Amino acid sequence: MRVLLLCSSFNGLSQRAWLELRRAGHEVSVELAISEQVMLEAVELAKPDLVICPFLKDRVPEGVWRRVRTVIVHPGPPGDRGPSSLDWAIADAETEWGVTALQAAQEMDAGPIWGYRMFPMPAEAPRKSSLYNGPVADAAVELVAEVALRAADPGFVPTPLDYGRPEVVGRLRPAMRHADREVSWSEPTEALLRRVRAADGAPGGRAVLCGLRVRVFDVHRGPALSGEPGTVAARREGAVLVHTGDGTVWVGHLRAEEPGAVKLTAAAVLGERVAHLEERPGYTEITYERGAGVGVVSFDFYNGAMSTDQCRRLTSALRYAVEQDTRVLVVRGGEVFSNGIHLNVIEASAHPELEAWRNINAINQVCREIVTCTGQLVVTSLGGNAGAGGVMMGLGADRVVVREGVVLNPHYRTMGLYGSELWTYVLRRRVGQAEAARLTGAALPIGAERAREAGLADEVFGGGRAEFERAVLDYAERLAADASWERWVEAKRRVREEDERRKPLDAYRVQELAEMSLDMFEDRSGFRAARRAFVGKERASATPAHLAAHRETASHM
Repeated sequence: MRVLLLCSSFNGLSQRAWLELRRAGHEVSVELAISEQVMLEAVELAKPDLVICPFLKDRVPEGVWRRVRTVIVHPGPPGDRGPSSLDWAIADAETEWGVTALQAAQEMDAGPIWGYRMFPMPAEAPRKSSLYNGPVADAAVELVAEVALRAADPGFVPTPLDYGRPEVVGRLRPAMRHADREVSWSEPTEALLRRVRAADGAPGGRAVLCGLRVRVFDVHRGPALSGEPGTVAARREGAVLVHTGDGTVWVGHLRAEEPGAVKLTAAAVLGERVAHLEERPGYTEITYERGAGVGVVSFDFYNGAMSTDQCRRLTSALRYAVEQDTRVLVVRGGEVFSNGIHLNVIEASAHPELEAWRNINAINQVCREIVTCTGQLVVTSLGGNAGAGGVMMGLGADRVVVREGVVLNPHYRTMGLYGSELWTYVLRRRVGQAEAARLTGAALPIGAERAREAGLADEVFGGGRAEFERAVLDYAERLAADASWERWVEAKRRVREEDERRKPLDAYRVQELAEMSLDMFEDRSGFRAARRAFVGKERASATPAHLAAHRETASHM
């Protein structure tokens, strides 16, 4: 079947839908919904049997849905309507939520239903981005596969929306307004967490902090301290501790409400207003735990971006971990495993090119610690998506374990970079030179199972995040207890020594950095514009050619 995906962006969910449909044998092309004319033109060129909209903010033109069956994936249960579904679900503390596949029609979100999935909501208010990339995405991908199957059945008829049916539990809700996102620091902590997390990662809660009008992101429950609500009590690793009506919250990130402002750590945005405050324990992005022969370094960097400072702290944690007498070291990422260097911090720097250079050198040190650990087996635990240098960082381990549903983007092309993170060593070591060239050149996402088939991953485990992490820990404990452990470690040392004699790691690093210097300082491939577009969330001006197969086909006719 020919399927056209119409998307506002080729985000994680859109990528998973693309992968699932291709895995099922469908011919899939993508068009970014840049304008009504572009969408109409895409349908004319692609001549699809089915149009699916896994992530679409704009209305589907009537000329599309009247011509081709068009199914929209809506992040709400049957009957839910409106553009702020997840925001309201979190803010209202819903106990159950869902995703619905519905046919495009004249009235928004009111078309016949092709299928739906329900799931329990976490008791603790989730970040909107976590909810979207977790249970919503999982349910949506199941529905996309189901829709494709049903579209092939000539006897299938979608169910008209009927609020009298018991499964139709949603309702029309208005778009969430600015007033709904206003944060009062005098609110109870629980209410404040819900308000901010319902807007995270966009558009953020609205507040005044230290006299500055800001958008608030990345909040965590703090200790039960008394103090004037809205005052900042301490700072730690870029976060600040703010008094609430009945306790405190750690605020990880802010964006000043002014033109051109960039989302950064709270301490960076507040600057001198909090520079005098002492560092207080209780908040950390990096932890180390050990037991049963296994050490675990966990890091959870917001949105998977790794700044120079974060890389240096992670390097220190890894150095500590490799000095311990454990047999296996697990390197565990967060909601997003890693997307490589921190473009927001780079763009906000007084000297962006110099900061980019510092950042790439700092992340290279992280990668080096993983590759050169020869006294333990190293397992990287990818429970979340990874891109660019984040993928390469994970590949430096002896065993790479990926959660089912995770998407990897093992390439740098979209950002105009050659890449570093020792990728010319670790990627080629795993998949060979020809496949490494294909992966980095194609600039396409790959799923967990395909990653295992290609050699990028050793194991794929399913389940939710907690279940996955438990499975990885069990796997690491089995490795530590295995009678072959000493033989494995000895073989690892021997291979590393042989590889070092053949070509030192520093030679790979120097060659990569020579290429990166041209990208970062001479801007040979458009890194500056690509970075600014990413940080400024600029809308794409065209669909990348490697995604829009229908346009490539038309150009050859």
